[in-house]
Amino acid sequence: MSQIINLTSHLLQQHKHEQNAHRLIDVINRIMVASKMLSRDINRAGLLDILGAAGTVNVQDEDQQKLDVQANEIFIQLLKQSPYVAAIGTEEDPDLIVFDDVAHNRAEYIVYLDPVDGSSNIDVNVSVGTNFLLFKRKSLANTRLKKEDYLQSGTEAVCAGYVVYGASTMLVYTVGQGVDGFTLDASLGEFMLSHPQMKFPKECTIYSVNEGNYQLWSKEVQAYIEEIKANPKTTARYIGSLVADFHRNLLKGGVFAYPPDTKKPQGKLRLLYEAIPFALLATQAGGAATTGTKDILSIKPSDIHERTPLYIGTKKEVQLIGKYLSNS
Repeated sequence: MSQIINLTSHLLQQHKHEQNAHRLIDVINRIMVASKMLSRDINRAGLLDILGAAGTVNVQDEDQQKLDVQANEIFIQLLKQSPYVAAIGTEEDPDLIVFDDVAHNRAEYIVYLDPVDGSSNIDVNVSVGTNFLLFKRKSLANTRLKKEDYLQSGTEAVCAGYVVYGASTMLVYTVGQGVDGFTLDASLGEFMLSHPQMKFPKECTIYSVNEGNYQLWSKEVQAYIEEIKANPKTTARYIGSLVADFHRNLLKGGVFAYPPDTKKPQGKLRLLYEAIPFALLATQAGGAATTGTKDILSIKPSDIHERTPLYIGTKKEVQLIGKYLSNS
């Protein structure tokens, strides 16, 4: 019988030699509990009043779904209860949520979240997900939070991960020691290790891109996609939920692209909520992530809602975009 390991045990094993490991483990465990609650609600979505639009618009000027609002509240509530979380940034809130009360006097972690990635898919019973990213503050824990604390490059992140809510619920994360995946056993209420040390297959068999935007791309991006498509071993698969697209490509071997276009010249995806967490996972799994000209992890954000183009997945296909853009 193979070893049976749950997420908490795995975290303890990874950090057994670190003096204050319990602080990081506490934060990740709270994300885990929130994702269990969200998984429960998503599985009953048709029976609960969480389908459809909420009638509000978030800071991204996107229509909020009821599920967006509910999930955002769940994650904020649980993370606020941790004495180790100094601040939370979510895709749904315009400003960083800073905890500067006595209870958080020694808090050292900054957490970024996209509570529900692909939330509009919930109405049609298609996979959605949660993305998360953790930084450790640089200033003293009992002083006022500074920009250098919450605007850090991906190379300084201490943890990144996602939860995909599909046929099963899986949590995939890295703390810089490879990428491990855990499947939720609903009967036990535990995330159990099911995919240890995940790696991108060397061969790319899938490309994921919204080809409805083809006419909005530069001729260099069009040529890049055409070269990917020309490989007889590749096939198009696009869900429209970054979590689901990335997860499939990680397991099967593929590249995801969301290029800049004439409507969104800066790109659509958020650096802190989407690009950096997935870039950290990709590089830890033997893949790569780039804007087309820069390594995603090398970028220091100037704003918590900064956007970026993104090419991510198997290394060879990600690096290929550089050949086209270097000549533009």
